[in-house]
Amino acid sequence: MKHATGLRPSSQILISDTDHDRLTGLARALLDRAPETAEELLSEMDRAVITDAAAMPAGVVRMGSIVTVRAEGGDTQRIMLVYPGEADIAENRISVLTPMGTALIGAAIGQAVCWSSRGGRELSVTIEAVDSPASGQQRR
Repeated sequence: MKHATGLRPSSQILISDTDHDRLTGLARALLDRAPETAEELLSEMDRAVITDAAAMPAGVVRMGSIVTVRAEGGDTQRIMLVYPGEADIAENRISVLTPMGTALIGAAIGQAVCWSSRGGRELSVTIEAVDSPASGQQRR
């Protein structure tokens, strides 16, 4: 599996201190059960610029954000980035532990994010809009 970091090396990602702490803990807890997924998320956390949650710019994807993405073919989709226990593909609630979710965290409006699907296909979307999570939503 190609790492998202290898596919978008020059793109800076911004993570709130709250999300960084929780996601790093989640990834470390997964190291034994799902090492590839855990290492991917840890890699993203290692390269992130960490900021105070209250100072996060509105256009940056964080946990609980509703993100409008445009695929290469032009189709758009609205998804919510969530923790694994809240994921529901039928409701477009995408886990941060999926390749797409890991690629989205910390990216900003206008950025293209790329990842390899679990089947090995290279995929990418461009972030069109980011609706910040409701107060308290990102800490669930």
